[in-house]
Amino acid sequence: MEYRTAGESHGRALVALVSGVPAGVPLSQNAVDADLARRQVGYGRGGRMAIERDRAMILSGVRFGRTIGSPVALTIGNRDWDNWTDVMATAGEGLDSPRVTAPRPGHADLAGCLKTGSHDVRDILERASARETAARVAAGGVARALLTALGVRVFSWVERIGDVQCGPLDPSSVDMDAVEASDVRCPDAEVAAHMRRAIDAARDAGESLGGVLAVAADGLVPGVGAYAEAAGRLDARLASAVMSVPAIKGVEIGDGFAAAAQPGSQVHDPIMFEQGRGFFRATNHAGGVEGGMTNGEPLVLRAAMKPIPTLMKPLASADLDTHEPVDASRERSDVCAVPAAAVVAEAEVAMVLADAYCAKFGQDCLDDMLVALSAYRDRIRR
Repeated sequence: MEYRTAGESHGRALVALVSGVPAGVPLSQNAVDADLARRQVGYGRGGRMAIERDRAMILSGVRFGRTIGSPVALTIGNRDWDNWTDVMATAGEGLDSPRVTAPRPGHADLAGCLKTGSHDVRDILERASARETAARVAAGGVARALLTALGVRVFSWVERIGDVQCGPLDPSSVDMDAVEASDVRCPDAEVAAHMRRAIDAARDAGESLGGVLAVAADGLVPGVGAYAEAAGRLDARLASAVMSVPAIKGVEIGDGFAAAAQPGSQVHDPIMFEQGRGFFRATNHAGGVEGGMTNGEPLVLRAAMKPIPTLMKPLASADLDTHEPVDASRERSDVCAVPAAAVVAEAEVAMVLADAYCAKFGQDCLDDMLVALSAYRDRIRR
Protein backbone atom coordinates (compact mmCIF):
# COMPACT_ATOMS: atom_id res chain seq x y z
CA MET A 1 0.00 0.00 0.00
CA GLU A 2 1.10 3.53 -0.72
CA TYR A 3 -0.47 6.95 -1.07
CA ARG A 4 -0.14 10.15 -3.07
CA THR A 5 -1.66 13.51 -2.26
CA ALA A 6 -2.47 16.63 -4.25
CA GLY A 7 -3.86 20.04 -3.48
CA GLU A 8 -2.80 23.41 -2.12
CA SER A 9 -3.48 24.97 1.27
CA HIS A 10 -6.00 27.49 -0.08
CA GLY A 11 -6.99 25.57 -3.21
CA ARG A 12 -10.37 24.05 -3.87
CA ALA A 13 -9.65 20.69 -2.21
CA LEU A 14 -7.07 18.18 -1.06
CA VAL A 15 -6.86 14.77 -2.70
CA ALA A 16 -5.47 11.44 -1.47
CA LEU A 17 -5.07 8.33 -3.63
CA VAL A 18 -4.26 5.07 -1.85
CA SER A 19 -3.15 2.16 -4.04
CA GLY A 20 -2.46 -1.48 -3.23
CA VAL A 21 -5.46 -1.74 -0.88
CA PRO A 22 -6.63 -5.34 -0.37
CA ALA A 23 -10.24 -6.17 -1.14
CA GLY A 24 -12.67 -6.77 1.69
CA VAL A 25 -11.39 -4.23 4.23
CA PRO A 26 -14.23 -2.60 6.20
CA LEU A 27 -13.81 1.15 5.68
CA SER A 28 -16.06 3.67 7.37
CA GLN A 29 -16.08 7.28 6.26
CA ASN A 30 -17.01 8.19 9.82
CA ALA A 31 -13.79 6.60 11.08
CA VAL A 32 -11.71 8.58 8.57
CA ASP A 33 -13.54 11.76 9.56
CA ALA A 34 -12.88 11.04 13.24
CA ASP A 35 -9.13 11.00 12.53
CA LEU A 36 -9.45 14.25 10.56
CA ALA A 37 -11.25 15.82 13.50
CA ARG A 38 -8.46 14.71 15.87
CA ARG A 39 -5.92 16.40 13.60
CA GLN A 40 -7.84 19.68 13.65
CA VAL A 41 -8.08 20.15 17.40
CA GLY A 42 -5.36 20.99 19.87
CA TYR A 43 -4.34 23.86 22.09
CA GLY A 44 -2.31 26.38 20.14
CA ARG A 45 -3.97 25.90 16.76
CA GLY A 46 -4.59 29.01 14.66
CA GLY A 47 -7.58 30.63 12.99
CA ARG A 48 -7.61 28.31 9.98
CA MET A 49 -8.95 25.45 12.05
CA ALA A 50 -11.90 27.62 13.10
CA ILE A 51 -12.85 27.84 9.42
CA GLU A 52 -12.37 24.27 8.23
CA ARG A 53 -14.61 21.32 9.07
CA ASP A 54 -12.63 18.53 7.49
CA ARG A 55 -14.70 15.70 6.06
CA ALA A 56 -13.47 13.09 3.59
CA MET A 57 -15.47 12.11 0.55
CA ILE A 58 -14.65 8.59 -0.67
CA LEU A 59 -14.76 8.69 -4.47
CA SER A 60 -13.63 5.21 -5.45
CA GLY A 61 -12.36 1.85 -4.29
CA VAL A 62 -15.15 1.20 -1.76
CA ARG A 63 -18.55 -0.44 -2.25
CA PHE A 64 -21.10 -1.01 0.50
CA GLY A 65 -18.54 -0.15 3.18
CA ARG A 66 -15.77 -2.48 2.02
CA THR A 67 -12.78 -1.98 -0.23
CA ILE A 68 -12.98 -3.75 -3.59
CA GLY A 69 -9.28 -4.05 -4.47
CA SER A 70 -8.98 -0.91 -6.59
CA PRO A 71 -7.32 2.39 -5.54
CA VAL A 72 -9.19 4.33 -2.89
CA ALA A 73 -9.56 8.02 -3.79
CA LEU A 74 -10.60 10.60 -1.19
CA THR A 75 -11.12 14.35 -1.28
CA ILE A 76 -11.29 16.93 1.49
CA GLY A 77 -12.81 20.26 0.56
CA ASN A 78 -11.19 23.52 1.70
CA ARG A 79 -13.89 25.82 3.02
CA ASP A 80 -11.40 28.71 2.99
CA TRP A 81 -11.19 28.36 -0.81
CA ASP A 82 -14.16 30.73 -1.05
CA ASN A 83 -11.92 33.52 0.28
CA TRP A 84 -9.03 32.72 -2.09
CA THR A 85 -10.68 32.13 -5.46
CA ASP A 86 -8.85 35.05 -7.10
CA VAL A 87 -5.46 34.42 -5.51
CA MET A 88 -5.54 30.65 -6.19
CA ALA A 89 -7.39 30.64 -9.54
CA THR A 90 -6.30 27.83 -11.87
CA ALA A 91 -6.74 30.02 -14.99
CA GLY A 92 -5.83 33.53 -16.05
CA GLU A 93 -2.65 35.59 -15.78
CA GLY A 94 -2.85 36.59 -12.13
CA LEU A 95 -1.42 40.00 -12.94
CA ASP A 96 -3.34 41.70 -10.14
CA SER A 97 -2.71 39.00 -7.55
CA PRO A 98 -0.42 40.16 -4.73
CA ARG A 99 2.95 38.40 -4.62
CA VAL A 100 4.79 37.16 -1.55
CA THR A 101 8.47 38.13 -1.81
CA ALA A 102 9.77 37.87 1.78
CA PRO A 103 10.68 34.20 2.39
CA ARG A 104 10.39 32.87 5.94
CA PRO A 105 13.43 31.39 7.68
CA GLY A 106 12.87 27.72 8.47
CA HIS A 107 10.30 27.21 5.71
CA ALA A 108 10.52 25.86 2.14
CA ASP A 109 9.99 29.39 0.79
CA LEU A 110 13.42 30.45 -0.43
CA ALA A 111 14.85 27.08 -1.43
CA GLY A 112 11.62 26.32 -3.29
CA CYS A 113 11.73 29.57 -5.25
CA LEU A 114 15.38 29.00 -6.16
CA LYS A 115 14.59 25.42 -7.20
CA THR A 116 11.61 26.25 -9.40
CA GLY A 117 12.49 29.75 -10.61
CA SER A 118 9.32 31.20 -9.11
CA HIS A 119 9.20 34.87 -8.18
CA ASP A 120 6.26 34.39 -5.83
CA VAL A 121 6.71 32.50 -2.57
CA ARG A 122 3.01 31.57 -2.67
CA ASP A 123 3.78 29.07 -5.44
CA ILE A 124 5.84 27.18 -2.86
CA LEU A 125 4.16 27.78 0.46
CA GLU A 126 0.72 26.67 -0.71
CA ARG A 127 1.95 23.11 -1.24
CA ALA A 128 4.60 23.10 1.50
CA SER A 129 1.92 24.06 4.02
CA ALA A 130 1.01 21.62 6.77
CA ARG A 131 -2.55 21.82 5.47
CA GLU A 132 -1.51 19.01 3.10
CA THR A 133 -1.29 16.66 6.05
CA ALA A 134 -5.08 16.46 6.22
CA ALA A 135 -4.88 14.35 3.05
CA ARG A 136 -2.22 12.17 4.68
CA VAL A 137 -4.49 11.54 7.65
CA ALA A 138 -7.32 10.53 5.31
CA ALA A 139 -4.98 8.11 3.52
CA GLY A 140 -3.78 6.82 6.87
CA GLY A 141 -7.39 6.06 7.76
CA VAL A 142 -7.43 3.47 4.98
CA ALA A 143 -4.25 1.88 6.35
CA ARG A 144 -5.65 1.98 9.88
CA ALA A 145 -8.77 0.13 8.72
CA LEU A 146 -6.63 -2.72 7.38
CA LEU A 147 -4.46 -2.86 10.49
CA THR A 148 -7.52 -2.94 12.74
CA ALA A 149 -8.82 -5.96 10.82
CA LEU A 150 -5.42 -7.60 11.36
CA GLY A 151 -5.44 -6.93 15.10
CA VAL A 152 -2.96 -4.02 15.11
CA ARG A 153 -3.62 -0.76 16.95
CA VAL A 154 -1.74 2.50 16.25
CA PHE A 155 -1.96 5.37 18.74
CA SER A 156 -0.07 8.50 19.82
CA TRP A 157 0.48 10.99 22.60
CA VAL A 158 2.57 14.11 23.32
CA GLU A 159 5.52 13.92 25.71
CA ARG A 160 6.92 17.42 25.43
CA ILE A 161 5.96 20.93 24.36
CA GLY A 162 8.75 23.48 24.56
CA ASP A 163 10.63 22.74 27.78
CA VAL A 164 7.63 21.13 29.51
CA GLN A 165 7.66 17.35 29.40
CA CYS A 166 6.07 14.25 30.89
CA GLY A 167 8.01 11.52 29.09
CA PRO A 168 9.39 9.25 27.94
CA LEU A 169 6.42 7.02 28.69
CA ASP A 170 5.87 3.29 28.31
CA PRO A 171 2.92 2.80 25.93
CA SER A 172 1.41 0.20 28.26
CA SER A 173 1.13 2.88 30.96
CA VAL A 174 -0.43 5.58 28.79
CA ASP A 175 -4.10 6.27 29.51
CA MET A 176 -5.43 6.80 25.98
CA ASP A 177 -8.79 8.03 27.26
CA ALA A 178 -6.91 10.83 29.02
CA VAL A 179 -4.89 11.51 25.88
CA GLU A 180 -7.96 11.81 23.67
CA ALA A 181 -9.65 14.05 26.22
CA SER A 182 -6.63 16.37 26.43
CA ASP A 183 -6.27 19.32 24.06
CA VAL A 184 -2.50 18.80 24.08
CA ARG A 185 -2.67 14.96 23.85
CA CYS A 186 -0.77 14.59 27.12
CA PRO A 187 -2.08 11.95 29.57
CA ASP A 188 -0.83 13.82 32.65
CA ALA A 189 -3.35 16.56 33.51
CA GLU A 190 -0.88 18.56 35.62
CA VAL A 191 1.79 18.52 32.91
CA ALA A 192 -0.84 19.35 30.29
CA ALA A 193 -1.75 22.49 32.24
CA HIS A 194 1.91 23.57 32.21
CA MET A 195 2.01 22.91 28.46
CA ARG A 196 -0.99 25.17 27.89
CA ARG A 197 0.64 27.95 29.90
CA ALA A 198 3.81 27.60 27.83
CA ILE A 199 1.76 27.91 24.62
CA ASP A 200 -0.02 31.00 25.99
CA ALA A 201 3.32 32.60 26.83
CA ALA A 202 4.65 31.86 23.36
CA ARG A 203 1.54 33.39 21.77
CA ASP A 204 1.91 36.55 23.85
CA ALA A 205 5.56 36.81 22.80
CA GLY A 206 4.82 36.30 19.09
CA GLU A 207 6.71 33.00 19.26
CA SER A 208 5.98 29.37 18.34
CA LEU A 209 6.77 26.10 20.12
CA GLY A 210 7.78 22.62 19.07
CA GLY A 211 7.97 19.43 21.07
CA VAL A 212 8.21 15.66 21.11
CA LEU A 213 5.44 13.25 20.12
CA ALA A 214 5.26 9.49 20.47
CA VAL A 215 3.57 6.92 18.26
CA ALA A 216 3.09 3.30 19.29
CA ALA A 217 1.62 0.18 17.73
CA ASP A 218 0.67 -3.05 19.47
CA GLY A 219 -0.65 -6.40 18.25
CA LEU A 220 2.29 -6.76 15.85
CA VAL A 221 3.66 -10.18 14.95
CA PRO A 222 7.43 -10.59 14.70
CA GLY A 223 9.13 -10.70 11.32
CA VAL A 224 7.28 -7.90 9.54
CA GLY A 225 9.76 -5.87 7.52
CA ALA A 226 13.08 -7.07 6.08
CA TYR A 227 16.73 -7.54 6.96
CA ALA A 228 18.23 -8.53 3.61
CA GLU A 229 17.66 -5.32 1.63
CA ALA A 230 18.08 -1.77 2.87
CA ALA A 231 14.88 -0.53 1.24
CA GLY A 232 12.77 -3.05 3.14
CA ARG A 233 14.09 -2.36 6.63
CA LEU A 234 11.11 -1.33 8.71
CA ASP A 235 12.94 1.13 10.96
CA ALA A 236 14.34 2.95 7.93
CA ARG A 237 10.91 3.14 6.31
CA LEU A 238 9.26 4.39 9.51
CA ALA A 239 11.89 7.06 10.06
CA SER A 240 11.61 8.22 6.45
CA ALA A 241 7.82 8.38 6.59
CA VAL A 242 7.64 10.32 9.84
CA MET A 243 10.48 12.65 8.82
CA SER A 244 8.41 13.57 5.77
CA VAL A 245 5.86 15.27 8.04
CA PRO A 246 6.45 19.06 7.93
CA ALA A 247 8.56 20.40 10.82
CA ILE A 248 9.73 16.95 12.03
CA LYS A 249 13.49 17.15 12.53
CA GLY A 250 14.34 13.90 14.30
CA VAL A 251 12.99 10.37 14.77
CA GLU A 252 14.06 7.63 17.16
CA ILE A 253 12.77 4.11 17.77
CA GLY A 254 12.88 2.64 21.25
CA ASP A 255 15.63 4.14 23.39
CA GLY A 256 17.03 5.85 20.29
CA PHE A 257 19.73 8.39 21.10
CA ALA A 258 19.72 7.49 24.79
CA ALA A 259 21.01 4.03 23.85
CA ALA A 260 24.24 5.60 22.60
CA ALA A 261 25.20 6.47 26.18
CA GLN A 262 24.55 3.00 27.64
CA PRO A 263 26.54 -0.27 27.57
CA GLY A 264 25.14 -3.07 25.47
CA SER A 265 23.96 -5.05 28.47
CA GLN A 266 21.61 -2.18 29.36
CA VAL A 267 20.34 -1.65 25.81
CA HIS A 268 19.55 -5.05 24.33
CA ASP A 269 16.45 -6.98 25.36
CA PRO A 270 16.86 -10.51 26.78
CA ILE A 271 14.97 -13.18 24.80
CA MET A 272 12.61 -15.54 26.60
CA PHE A 273 10.28 -18.37 25.60
CA GLU A 274 7.00 -19.66 27.00
CA GLN A 275 4.98 -22.59 25.70
CA GLY A 276 1.91 -21.27 23.89
CA ARG A 277 3.31 -17.75 23.74
CA GLY A 278 6.54 -18.39 21.89
CA PHE A 279 9.54 -16.08 21.94
CA PHE A 280 9.32 -12.65 23.55
CA ARG A 281 11.58 -9.97 25.03
CA ALA A 282 11.89 -9.31 28.75
CA THR A 283 12.23 -5.55 28.05
CA ASN A 284 11.61 -3.30 25.06
CA HIS A 285 14.57 -0.94 24.71
CA ALA A 286 14.58 -1.71 20.98
CA GLY A 287 11.11 -0.24 20.59
CA GLY A 288 9.74 -3.34 18.88
CA VAL A 289 12.15 -3.35 15.94
CA GLU A 290 15.35 -5.36 15.56
CA GLY A 291 17.37 -5.88 12.39
CA GLY A 292 14.82 -4.02 10.29
CA MET A 293 11.88 -6.20 11.42
CA THR A 294 9.24 -6.21 14.12
CA ASN A 295 10.19 -8.46 17.03
CA GLY A 296 6.70 -8.94 18.47
CA GLU A 297 6.95 -6.24 21.12
CA PRO A 298 5.06 -2.93 20.82
CA LEU A 299 6.51 -0.49 18.35
CA VAL A 300 7.54 2.75 20.06
CA LEU A 301 8.63 5.71 17.95
CA ARG A 302 9.33 9.29 18.97
CA ALA A 303 9.67 12.37 16.79
CA ALA A 304 10.98 15.86 17.49
CA MET A 305 9.01 18.72 15.93
CA LYS A 306 10.65 22.10 15.51
CA PRO A 307 8.73 25.32 16.26
CA ILE A 308 6.54 26.44 13.36
CA PRO A 309 8.53 28.88 11.16
CA THR A 310 5.74 31.46 10.76
CA LEU A 311 6.22 33.97 13.58
CA MET A 312 3.98 36.89 14.48
CA LYS A 313 7.19 38.76 15.31
CA PRO A 314 8.99 37.75 12.14
CA LEU A 315 12.71 37.16 11.74
CA ALA A 316 14.90 39.03 9.27
CA SER A 317 14.70 38.09 5.60
CA ALA A 318 15.72 39.48 2.20
CA ASP A 319 13.26 40.52 -0.50
CA LEU A 320 13.24 38.32 -3.62
CA ASP A 321 12.95 41.37 -5.92
CA THR A 322 15.07 44.07 -4.29
CA HIS A 323 17.39 41.89 -2.20
CA GLU A 324 16.93 44.48 0.55
CA PRO A 325 16.48 43.49 4.21
CA VAL A 326 12.82 42.96 5.15
CA ASP A 327 10.80 41.19 7.80
CA ALA A 328 9.78 37.67 6.79
CA SER A 329 6.22 37.31 5.54
CA ARG A 330 3.46 36.30 7.91
CA GLU A 331 0.81 33.73 7.08
CA ARG A 332 -2.05 32.76 9.36
CA SER A 333 -0.47 30.07 11.52
CA ASP A 334 -0.51 28.02 14.70
CA VAL A 335 1.48 28.75 17.84
CA CYS A 336 1.95 25.02 18.48
CA ALA A 337 0.85 22.06 16.36
CA VAL A 338 2.58 19.17 18.14
CA PRO A 339 -0.73 17.47 19.11
CA ALA A 340 -1.89 17.64 15.49
CA ALA A 341 1.47 16.38 14.24
CA ALA A 342 1.10 13.33 16.48
CA VAL A 343 -2.08 12.37 14.61
CA VAL A 344 -0.32 12.88 11.26
CA ALA A 345 2.58 10.72 12.44
CA GLU A 346 0.07 8.00 13.36
CA ALA A 347 -1.14 8.02 9.76
CA GLU A 348 2.41 7.70 8.42
CA VAL A 349 3.22 4.83 10.77
CA ALA A 350 -0.05 3.10 9.90
CA MET A 351 0.69 3.32 6.17
CA VAL A 352 4.19 1.83 6.55
CA LEU A 353 2.93 -0.99 8.77
CA ALA A 354 -0.01 -1.76 6.49
CA ASP A 355 2.27 -1.98 3.47
CA ALA A 356 4.72 -4.21 5.35
CA TYR A 357 1.88 -6.54 6.39
CA CYS A 358 0.75 -6.71 2.75
CA ALA A 359 4.29 -7.64 1.71
CA LYS A 360 4.38 -10.40 4.32
CA PHE A 361 0.86 -11.84 4.01
CA GLY A 362 -0.33 -10.86 0.52
CA GLN A 363 -2.57 -8.00 -0.49
CA ASP A 364 -5.23 -9.28 -2.87
CA CYS A 365 -7.85 -10.06 -0.26
CA LEU A 366 -8.24 -9.46 3.49
CA ASP A 367 -9.63 -12.97 4.06
CA ASP A 368 -6.51 -14.51 2.50
CA MET A 369 -4.32 -12.25 4.63
CA LEU A 370 -6.10 -13.39 7.78
CA VAL A 371 -5.62 -17.07 6.84
CA ALA A 372 -1.92 -16.47 6.16
CA LEU A 373 -1.52 -14.50 9.38
CA SER A 374 -3.17 -17.25 11.42
CA ALA A 375 -0.96 -19.92 9.86
CA TYR A 376 2.13 -17.82 10.56
CA ARG A 377 1.16 -17.31 14.18
CA ASP A 378 0.62 -21.05 14.59
CA ARG A 379 4.02 -21.83 13.10
CA ILE A 380 6.00 -19.42 15.25
CA ARG A 381 4.20 -20.57 18.40
CA ARG A 382 5.40 -24.09 17.68
